[in-house]
Amino acid sequence: MPNVRPAEKPEIANLPLFREMQEEQRERIFSGSFLQVFPPQLTLFELGQHPDFLHVLVDGLVELYATGAGRDTTMRIVEPVTSFILAAVVTDMPYLMSARTLGPSRILLVPAALVREVVKQDCALMQATMRELALAYRDMVRALTDMKLRQSAERLGNLVLQQERRQGGTGTVRLRAEKRLVASLLGMTPENLSRAFGILSQHGLELDGAQGKLVDRAALEAFSRPDPVRDDE
Repeated sequence: MPNVRPAEKPEIANLPLFREMQEEQRERIFSGSFLQVFPPQLTLFELGQHPDFLHVLVDGLVELYATGAGRDTTMRIVEPVTSFILAAVVTDMPYLMSARTLGPSRILLVPAALVREVVKQDCALMQATMRELALAYRDMVRALTDMKLRQSAERLGNLVLQQERRQGGTGTVRLRAEKRLVASLLGMTPENLSRAFGILSQHGLELDGAQGKLVDRAALEAFSRPDPVRDDE
């Protein structure tokens, strides 16, 4: 497995986690890291394993999931560009979730011990690490609030509105993951997801396969009650 190649360094250097680092410390990260393409449905790590690497998703899609009583449940669908699971790497503790690719994915692998070493010496990396951990915590709070305060169709509507904003705010949205994974992420069965889409069709959303169109944004927002505080503003 080759180290980061010279042609790949500018792209990696511009990733949010490494953008403001000292050049010397960034080269240390480069010297031990690998940028690799993984095929779909490949398990990257499993719950309980000790983190050998920090994973940074550059392109593709990754599912974080938990397993218990013979069942899997989707905890998060990771989209580029972001790291996962940074908390396990920083604390040097076992993973609380498993991860697998949902499509061809390009992932930067940074040795976990190297991350912990360099973060002590580079203030910019420390600040970027704190920010990513803080944003992950905020995402967790939002997901928990969503589950407790919204009905299933409202949770789906809120997810559609979030994805539409992240995809440019043009009034169209594409579900990047399979519907069964979306259902699992939202704590629903596939049957309940289909019913929820039917309800949203009465509140401003047109769906054709994985492609959706917001024909009445105000109606969808009134029904879904999006978060009053948004981190993307």
